[in-house]
Amino acid sequence: MLINYVVVAVIAYLIGSVSFSIIFTKRFAGFDVREKGSKNAGTTNVLRTAGKGLAVLTLICDILKGVAAVLVALLVGEMIKGSDEVRAILVLIAGIFVVIGHTFPIFFKFKGGKGVATSLGVILMANWEIGLICLVFGVILILISRMVSLGSLGSAILFPILCIFNNTNYIVGGEKAHFAYIVFSIILALIVIFNHRENIKRLANGTESKINLKK
Repeated sequence: MLINYVVVAVIAYLIGSVSFSIIFTKRFAGFDVREKGSKNAGTTNVLRTAGKGLAVLTLICDILKGVAAVLVALLVGEMIKGSDEVRAILVLIAGIFVVIGHTFPIFFKFKGGKGVATSLGVILMANWEIGLICLVFGVILILISRMVSLGSLGSAILFPILCIFNNTNYIVGGEKAHFAYIVFSIILALIVIFNHRENIKRLANGTESKINLKK
């Protein structure tokens, strides 16, 4: 059984390691996004340095990475005829490792993004209801503050809170795997918060960059 967890973890990590922001900016804009702006390989920096088109493309592809990783976990769970609890653990392992891959991509010298969009893909697959609430909450925070980091952090913190009080609509496992989903949500939130540590410092100092929503 352990080998199945390892296989899912490795595949999810490799999926996460495909850094679309780097690929797209190098191919279509002629530079590595990590060399400009905030030097982060994420959608927001693509938006600032390469424009809306590549940013939207990057966002969609990064979300789909999370979706793909969960689908792989579900496929493996089906192939091994695992119990609901085993399938849930496979999904959670995939969700964590695809975000780790996005943050530390083996194909790009372990310098990736902050994992927000990929986490969103994972959350929407794991529990569409919680995922939509987190998405709407994050968007509202961004619209009010004009700071993507604040919306991302707010959604990351909200995710485990919602998991604690919601044990329905999970893609697999349901109530039997509720505690596992809570642990998973805390780990995922901590990863996103850790990746935003510099943003948190700037938020505390009042120097965090804002986006121009009129453009």
